Amino acid sequence: MHCRDQGNPTYILMKNLLYLTQTDTTIGFISQDASKIDRAKQRLPNKYYIQTVNALEQLKSFTRVPTTHKNRVRRAKKSTFIMPNGQSFRVVRESEHNLLLDRVGWFYSSSANLSGAEYDEHYTREVAEVIVTFPNTYRQAASKIYRLGMNRIQKIR
Repeated sequence: MHCRDQGNPTYILMKNLLYLTQTDTTIGFISQDASKIDRAKQRLPNKYYIQTVNALEQLKSFTRVPTTHKNRVRRAKKSTFIMPNGQSFRVVRESEHNLLLDRVGWFYSSSANLSGAEYDEHYTREVAEVIVTFPNTYRQAASKIYRLGMNRIQKIR
C-alpha cells in the first residue's frame, strides 16, 4: 500500500480526510466525513452513502440485521444491504481494501466520479486529499444491492 498526502509518504490514516483508493469493487472515494464525498461528487447532501465495514462485529455496532437475513449477510460477497432503518452496509472481506478498513473499522464509500458522470482520473486525483494506490487497480461492476425488510428481501441492483 502506498499513500500520498500532498507529496509526503505516510501510513497514518486520518478518518475525516477524503481518500481515493481501490475499494473491493471499484475505484472510489472513501471517508468518515460524508460531506467531503458530497463535495467531491458535487452531489446534494440528502442521499445516503454505503458504509463499508471490515467485519460483522463492526456492522453490529451500527445496526441490527433482521434474523431471517443473518446468514445471507454473513455469506455475501460484494453485496450491499439496505437495512430496515434505511442505512446501507457492505461487509468487505478478502480484499486489499481491508488494509484500510482494518485500521479504521468503517468508511462511507462511493464510486470516484462526479454524480451521474463517468470516471475521470484527472478530476478524482485533483479533489482527493489522499491517494492510496495498490499494485492491482481495477474497475469492476458495482456491488449488488438488496433492501432487507423484517421478512422480505428486494433486489435493487
